[in-house]
Amino acid sequence: MNTKHITDRAERKRLKREARKKAPAKQKRPPDVPRGAHKKKVPKMAKGQSRR
Repeated sequence: MNTKHITDRAERKRLKREARKKAPAKQKRPPDVPRGAHKKKVPKMAKGQSRR
């Protein structure tokens, strides 16, 4: 939900919470899928580089 145009912090928070409640529940990960399977994969980097 894009709430950039709302300047009042409390109002923006209220709208975001309402949107989260209205949104359909996210599907659970099936037991045969490994944990973190949908994580963004980080390519191999040189030693000493920060990954994110």
